[in-house]
Amino acid sequence: MAGKKDIKLSSRRGVDYSKLRDLLAVGNWKDADYETYLVMLQAVGLKEHGSIHERQLLNFPCTDFRTIDRLWVKYSDGIFGFSVQKEIYLSVGGQPDGKYYEEAWNKFGDRVGWRVENSWINYDQVTFDTSAPRGHLPIGECFSRGVGIEVIIFSRLETCKM
Repeated sequence: MAGKKDIKLSSRRGVDYSKLRDLLAVGNWKDADYETYLVMLQAVGLKEHGSIHERQLLNFPCTDFRTIDRLWVKYSDGIFGFSVQKEIYLSVGGQPDGKYYEEAWNKFGDRVGWRVENSWINYDQVTFDTSAPRGHLPIGECFSRGVGIEVIIFSRLETCKM
């Protein structure tokens, strides 16, 4: 069986995913979450501490989404990753069309632990270990942009056939 470092770190824009891989490999979920945010900025041509807009997410390079997702899924043993989140979102009635469906989004939040007792958690309440609910991570871009941005990500994942 191939080792975990065998995931090809492909990028359409030349993003270096080795730091993300290394953080995930040692289970440093919090720093990996932040690194995910940073590499996503790079993948759309932005600098550190920028903000990714809907249009940029809808055109996010599929190669880069696959690399990021495969790393998260592999190193978390299928607990975390964008594709895991998309699967959960679809299972609660969401659609991968980029539209915001409040009921599905709330159910998704409940399922992944981003919403507790009908209230959305703060970033300092995120669980950065594998005891977290399935799909809990990554979360950084969601908190930097606000609730619901993930539905745009799920739409792009659908386009990328992920």
